[in-house]
Amino acid sequence: MSRELTGFYRSLAEDTDPRGLASPDVVRRHADRRARTRAAVGVLALAAVVGGTAVGTNLVLTAGSGTPVGPPAGPPVPPSASPAPTDPTSTPTGSPTPSALPSRTTPSASTSSPAGGGPSTRTPTSIPDSAFFALAAANDTGAGAGFTDGPVLPRLCGAEPGDSGVLRQRVRAVPFKLATTPEGYVPDGLYRHSITIYRSGRADDALAEVRAAVRNCPEQKIGSVTSRQKLLPDGGYGDESVLFEMRKPFLDANDEPTGDEEVRLIRAIRIGDVVTVLWEQGWEGSSSPRSQVDADSRRAVQAIRTWWD
Repeated sequence: MSRELTGFYRSLAEDTDPRGLASPDVVRRHADRRARTRAAVGVLALAAVVGGTAVGTNLVLTAGSGTPVGPPAGPPVPPSASPAPTDPTSTPTGSPTPSALPSRTTPSASTSSPAGGGPSTRTPTSIPDSAFFALAAANDTGAGAGFTDGPVLPRLCGAEPGDSGVLRQRVRAVPFKLATTPEGYVPDGLYRHSITIYRSGRADDALAEVRAAVRNCPEQKIGSVTSRQKLLPDGGYGDESVLFEMRKPFLDANDEPTGDEEVRLIRAIRIGDVVTVLWEQGWEGSSSPRSQVDADSRRAVQAIRTWWD
């Protein structure tokens, strides 16, 4: 402050309040303090405005996107702390690898159900009486069936098909009559009915052998007459079946041909590892009735399926 101003200030102090005015140094210090206070208040006000503007902008943008406002984010992660990118081909931690996942078991041919239905997951080891079918009441002669021994198929030019791979076998003789035959008359036919259990995989071979034997034996001599063999179309019995006929001239009591023919029907049916055969042998020169053989073949299949259930 200049010397003239200092003198003027002193004179003014003597003419005013007897308490005196503050010295110029005190006034200058108060002025500097007020200046600093105004500067600090201005900085705080500016910070409050900037902060409020940022928060308001964030609220407006968040409200526009429909996303709720979350807590403020934490401090930025330095580049060295960022998680490594995930390889899309890698296996996540804790998830089983393909080799550890349970595999789907595909049923083998030995355990799958046959095409014709019914169980084939096991091979029976014995043949009970209940495995054999019962005649319908209208076809029952009352004479009953009896178990016997002997072949289950006729000889075909010396061949004996289906003889290998046999585990168990039972044969019975079953006389029957037609529904139209009155009571007291002689039977109309006689079945040689057999059930054979084969080793696994041999039953279908047995039927293949039967087909081949019939094809290879179109004719053969039986006694004094010639028998002709032929495969017949067949299906719908068990898993597979073979039907063939044997034809020969019918002879009278003197063994002379009458001009008629005697027809024998033989059907082999496979059900899993089991083969059942109905060999209709006739009664006193009668011929095999196809409708009756078909009906009793279905009964034979059902009896075996019931036995396995």
